[in-house]
Amino acid sequence: MIGILIAIFVFNLIAFAKNKRLTKNQMIHVWTFTIVFQMVVDYIIDIKYHGYWYFDKAPEWRDLLAVTVLIPPVNMIFLNWYPFDKGIYKRVLYLAIWVLAITFYELVALLPEPWGYFNYGWWHTWYSAIVNPFLLISVILYYKWIKKIENE
Repeated sequence: MIGILIAIFVFNLIAFAKNKRLTKNQMIHVWTFTIVFQMVVDYIIDIKYHGYWYFDKAPEWRDLLAVTVLIPPVNMIFLNWYPFDKGIYKRVLYLAIWVLAITFYELVALLPEPWGYFNYGWWHTWYSAIVNPFLLISVILYYKWIKKIENE
């Protein structure tokens, strides 16, 4: 539990202290989208197929910490520094660095409690490395859609 609480504090501090791009409306949209999207993904992989889980195999209230206050600020940080106005090479490189960082963080979260909180069933780290780019691209597309709606 210690590891997730430290991560929540650090990620939220960075997300809110270093934000230069996202408006309050966009932050709320990204936060809400992240929670819903994560709940859907976790429902399928965690609850239905037991690929991975937080803390214990059975769903618990403390699992909500990861979904509601850990992952949303990470997506805010990702979007805040995303090089929208740069070339494809820089955008792909940025995405690759984030995939590596998220995958590394996942390995840290696999440590035994009290530092770790994440556990694998049949899931493997390389599955995350394959899936994470699509999840991050989904966040980018959602953000662009929200910006387009705001500009109408």
